[in-house]
Order: sequence, then structure tokens, then C-alpha cells
Amino acid sequence: MSTEILINASSHEARAAVVENGVLQEVFLERASRRGLISNIYKGRVSRVLPGMQAAFIEIGMERTAFLHASDIFDPRHAETGIEPPRTENIRALVAEGNEILVQVVKDPLGTKGARLTTYITLPSRYLVYMPKGHGVGVSARVEDEKERDRLRTAVQTGLEPGENAGFIVRTAAEDAPPEALRSDMIYLRKLWEFIRQKGLRTQPGNLVHADLPLHLRILRDLLRPDVDKVLIDQASAHREMQEFAGAFMPDALSRIELYGEARPVFELHHVEEEIQKALDRKVLLKSGGYLIIDQTEAMTTIDVNTGAFVGHRNLEETIFRTNLESGVTIARQLRLRNLGGIIIIDFIDMEAPEHRRQVIQALEKALGSDHVKTNISSVSPLGLVEMTRKRTRESLEHLLCQPCPTCEGRGFVKTAETVCYEVFREILRQSRQFECRLLMVLAHQDVIERLLDEESSALGELELVTGKPIRLQTEALYTVDQYDVVLM
Repeated sequence: MSTEILINASSHEARAAVVENGVLQEVFLERASRRGLISNIYKGRVSRVLPGMQAAFIEIGMERTAFLHASDIFDPRHAETGIEPPRTENIRALVAEGNEILVQVVKDPLGTKGARLTTYITLPSRYLVYMPKGHGVGVSARVEDEKERDRLRTAVQTGLEPGENAGFIVRTAAEDAPPEALRSDMIYLRKLWEFIRQKGLRTQPGNLVHADLPLHLRILRDLLRPDVDKVLIDQASAHREMQEFAGAFMPDALSRIELYGEARPVFELHHVEEEIQKALDRKVLLKSGGYLIIDQTEAMTTIDVNTGAFVGHRNLEETIFRTNLESGVTIARQLRLRNLGGIIIIDFIDMEAPEHRRQVIQALEKALGSDHVKTNISSVSPLGLVEMTRKRTRESLEHLLCQPCPTCEGRGFVKTAETVCYEVFREILRQSRQFECRLLMVLAHQDVIERLLDEESSALGELELVTGKPIRLQTEALYTVDQYDVVLM
């Protein structure tokens, strides 16, 4: 499989695209005006403790207070034994209002919710994740070869200092890495943690202590696996930074990091720009002629599968089966591309054959296997709906690039001109009965005014007779369809 990473960088925005076999699979976006907070470390102050929720709200200098659950608070007793003690029923035994605390962001603010925090700090490098308050050595589940897992674990354990109370996780990128590279990462991470710890002692609450790497360097650290053929970036300064970073941490990857200097924008390669625009649409077309409808709400994401123009070649059951099979692969890609998380409900077209249902679920699970974000298909409901979850750690593509429509306020619908006309009639009656005036002026959108002058003209004439007042109409160019005013003159 051919894999490329394209990076479009500027002073105000950085974007990265993962392209597999010429097809866009994933998009990352970071804007200077609102960089993601995940992995950032802050000196916080406890503002409220809520025993009923087993949680605390922490001031970290953001617009909204951040959320810290009791299960994410490090208990000092854990440091002595390496065994997690039974959790107390009262969070007040762990934190109190006014406490100063070093915390790390594990979830960006999403919607109306503040950031999610933990006191279990983790620091990633190229090959390892350091846990200053953890214990033991773990290996990523994506390293499947048992001998390689044992080799990596032994190499890290050998590098542990006597009496060291900290833990390490070996990342997928460490597969086949020499022991010297692992030990070099261990030394770097220990020094970094000591720097952060000392800076945390000097920093005032509500301030940033340590920020994660910028997007173009995070992409190298997290996504530049051996199967990635090349990384193209279109900004010279960012390219230099990537070369320096790779020279220090991944010298074998230097030859794969290239500066893109063509006149054609880098995101026009493989139609990336076009695919991003399509990823904002509700409707996703399938090659067979079927289509998906994807609706993202506050509570969950729903995906509806339809046969559309696909009529098949044999019978209805076979047509439905083929559409569902194709949609399973497409759904997995769309979840990655749109970065949809939380609860996801998929309404496949009903299939009568149990074997067909099994194969469709199997195809979906296989397609989700390439997703680096944790997914879980929990069950198929009695109504035939597939229920699944995908870990949500950052905003979806839609939330990053769009905002709710100011006209419909995110409902997806606006009132018809006919509905607004009848509201205007009721408002005219209400005002004419309550207040004295010479005439009434209706200010509304052009579509509403045209309907009042055309289809509703007789009703408007009757209303003038009932109220005994002339009614004048005026188009307001800045009004939306469901905005209007009735003014007394």
C-alpha cells in the first residue's frame, strides 16, 4: 500500500492529509488562533469540588473551567507501592478548593463542555511514552509479533534507573528500533519531565507550563511509520524544522521528508481540497449508485444507508447486500476523514440472510482496523441498527471548519414564507387590538412580501377591514425568511 502525508503550512494555519493509494483517509487541522490543547500541561487551581459527581472544576486560564474526574487524580499512596489503592468515596480527600495542581489536557473543549484533564502526566517521544506517575513497561498492542514485544520490553527495562518510580509505554513506531534509540528517548524524556516539574513550581496558576509540538512536528512523531513513502510540505521554514527534528529523533526518515515547490498547491494533489469539501456534505455517494446520509448531532452521529440508483443484476437481496458491503468500507473511511466520535448508529438496509449480516459487520470491522483511534462495535439492535463507538479526543472536521447557520441556528430548517405570513397576520391582530395607530407597517424578507402581495393578498385585504387600519409592506434586504417586524405608525 502506498501512503503519503501532505502538509500545507502557513503562519496562520497548518493542515495535514494522510493519503493511502491515492485516496484521502484523514485530515488534521491546526489554526494559530486556536491551537488544540491536547497534551498541554497547565498549572491549575481547583475552583469547585463536586462530591456528587466525583469531579472537580479547574481554572487553567481558559474561557470555560476544565473538568477533572476523581479517577484521573493521582493518589500519592500509589507512588509507594505501585498498586492502585481503593478509591475513596469522597473526592474531597484528594483535592480541595483553592489547591494548585499540575494537570494535562486529555480532551479538547467540545461544544459547550470544557477541557477534560488528568494529573497522570504522559510525555511522548518518537518511540516511547513516559509516565512520571506510572509503573512498569507496556508495549503497544499494534506490535503483534510476540518476540518483538519481548525484545522491546527488555530493552526498556534494561534502561530503567535503579529505584525509578515511573512507567514507559513502547509506541508502535518503535518496532525494529535499536536499543540505543530507545535508551536515548528515555534520557530525553526524563530531562524533559524534570524541566516541566521545575517550571511548574515557578508558574502561577491558570498558566501554560508546557505545550505540545506544532502540527507538522506531531505528524512526524505520531504518523511517520516505515510504510509511509514520503512527506511533502510546502513551507521552507517548517521543512527546516522537520529536518532538524528528524535528524535528532529519526535520522532514517530524513530522505522521505521533501519540500514541495511546485506551482500547483500541494492539497490539489490527489484532489485533497475537493475531498475535504465533500466531507462537509450530508450525502456521500457510493460507486455503485447507492449513498449514505450522515447526520452529526450533540448526542450521536447517525448514518443511513440507501440503495439509491443501484439496481443490481440478480435480485433485491443481492443488491442490498452489495450496497451494505460497499457502505461498510466507506463508513470506516468517513469516520476517519470527518473525525466523528462518540456514539455512532448505522442503519444498514435490512437483510434477510444472517450470513449477509455477518459478512457486512465483518467488512466494517476489517475496514475499521486501519483506524488509529479506538473503535468498538457493541451490538446490532433488535431493529437491525449497528451500534458502535469511536473515541472522541478532538473536534470533528465539521466543527473545526463550520459554525451553526445563523438563520436556522443549526436546526437545518427555516420556516416557510407561508408560515411567516400567518405569523404576521396574528401579530397585526394582536397589536391593533392593544395599541392605537394610524397604520401598520410590515417589514419582512422579499419572499414573504411577495407572498403577501400575491397568494395572501385577499387575506391581507380582509385584515385591513377587520382592523380598520391600512397595512403597508416593506422589503428588508438584511432580514432572513423567518424575520419580520410589525411597526405601528
